[in-house]
Amino acid sequence: MRIGLIGTGRIGAFHAGVLARHPEVESLIVADAVPVRAAEVGGAIGAQAAPTVDALFDHALDAVVIASATAAHAELIVRAAGAGLPAFCEKPIALDLPGTLGALRAAEEAGTELQLGFMRRFDAGYRAAREAVRTGRLGRLHTVRAVTSDPAPPPAAYLPLSGGLFRDCLVHDFDALRWVTGREVVEVYATGSDAGPAMFREAGDVDTAAAVLTLDDGTLATATATRCNGAGYDVRMELAGELDQIAVGLDGRTPLASVEPHAAEPADKPWPGFLERFAPAYEAELAAFVRLVRGEAANPCDGREALEALRIAEACERSRRERRPVRLDEVG
Repeated sequence: MRIGLIGTGRIGAFHAGVLARHPEVESLIVADAVPVRAAEVGGAIGAQAAPTVDALFDHALDAVVIASATAAHAELIVRAAGAGLPAFCEKPIALDLPGTLGALRAAEEAGTELQLGFMRRFDAGYRAAREAVRTGRLGRLHTVRAVTSDPAPPPAAYLPLSGGLFRDCLVHDFDALRWVTGREVVEVYATGSDAGPAMFREAGDVDTAAAVLTLDDGTLATATATRCNGAGYDVRMELAGELDQIAVGLDGRTPLASVEPHAAEPADKPWPGFLERFAPAYEAELAAFVRLVRGEAANPCDGREALEALRIAEACERSRRERRPVRLDEVG
């Protein structure tokens, strides 16, 4: 199999290494808007570096992996569809609904597969939680609590391009909430705080956010996120039902200390970031993409799933700005 990878920043370089090691990937061609970066990544893993994205598409590819800057995602999805190529794309498809719908339409009209990078669907903990809910182990689910906390803010230049905390960060929690519970969000009420570093206020973003989400069966969920969690990278989901209660992401590396007198010692090596925490999940999602391209498996996360997560993020952003509950049917 011959795969082209576009974007060799942090996540793109990681994906390139995974694909270069995959036994079914015979050759890997990488490209980046900064050609020297693609050359460095390609040289480190034994992959070919194309001088431009145009040159990458000139190769006889079997599939494309898109890990470029967010602003280029939709255009590259459309281009892959026009070339008849299945594509894997890091979330999001686009930062707005029109851009997302346009890219989805292009892939659907071309009849090409589009898999989105919501890696939590491939994490062992989230998969076990989904199984617990679906088998009835928890009984009637009544409460879900989702947490995503980054250890440090991103570069200031990234914020205006990110789409904001709900679209860039909490969108993973929204996708996981739908996937684990099998339910749809019908209403949100969200707020945020920009009381941290000034760069968030300057970008019109928030550094900390919280949302209350009502699911279509009456289950209540909360989702919180912050860019300023100095204890370490913390991603968890707690699910409470009438029979049992479980947690995802609670282990010896969770950066959470108890102040109870007989509690265990806090983690001495907390997760430093998302790549370390979800490395096995990232590898599993790319392995799933290879199987999809080979016709050996169904699409585990198609573009319409990404659209639904974005609609929730859009509703939350509207709720924050307008200071009111927002129903999902208000978001086109």
